[in-house]
Amino acid sequence: MGDDRQLKGLDGDLLPLFERLAIEAGHVIMRHYEQGFSVEHKADDSPVTAADRDAEAVILDGLRAQGLALPCVAEESVSRGVIPACGDAFLLIDPLDGTREFVNRRPDFTVNIALVRGGAPVLGVIYAPARNLLFRGGADGAFEVEVKGRDIAGRKRIQARARRADEPPVILASLSHRTPETDAYIARFPGARVTSIGSSLKFCLIARGEADLYPRFGPTMQWDTAAGDAILRAAGGMTRDVAGNPLVYGPREDSGFLNPSFVAEGAGFTA
Repeated sequence: MGDDRQLKGLDGDLLPLFERLAIEAGHVIMRHYEQGFSVEHKADDSPVTAADRDAEAVILDGLRAQGLALPCVAEESVSRGVIPACGDAFLLIDPLDGTREFVNRRPDFTVNIALVRGGAPVLGVIYAPARNLLFRGGADGAFEVEVKGRDIAGRKRIQARARRADEPPVILASLSHRTPETDAYIARFPGARVTSIGSSLKFCLIARGEADLYPRFGPTMQWDTAAGDAILRAAGGMTRDVAGNPLVYGPREDSGFLNPSFVAEGAGFTA
């Protein structure tokens, strides 16, 4: 497992594994969603529920059962101080992205699993269990996947669109984290249509050609974005920091796994 050449050979096997574990985690989340749950708050005042923790356990236990010897940076483990040393390749896991949407019973919460290699997200799976909808991205492209129960019911390839320079863009804004900086960015595009949606599904809407831009000028963590970024890149888009460079993943000495501000964009888009 430590040999990067061996790991690259496993990529085709990892995506089906990520799909299966995301779907299993989604079933756990929906059980809490239907049966009820209490809400706690972490040190940063962000909400957390038993669904977050139980979904993460399903994913981590499933990875261990497969003998996958990769560092796993998972949100709830990190909040408890469990932060593995990361080499060139590691996993970023958000077992319940969009907890605020989950708590408020909006259907936009997701399960996110991504493989990072060399600072770039190269494989990603996002599952929205309340929508029975899964997205995946890797070397073979990006796909939208219909889920029925625990089974894959169908797949279709998706592609980010290239917007004409004279066409107002469709811009996605965070439903729970809108900032004045975001509003200022949107104001640069007269006539833009703005849609608000929660969680990492914003990346997926750009990846399937329904939107052009997702600006985020506020704190996010790498596990929030890696899976969606992998899917978007596989669909022909890109996520860039405010200097225009592709977003880089991995621990930083000064900020850990905190992302800088960024803009996710469709194919060939120059923001």
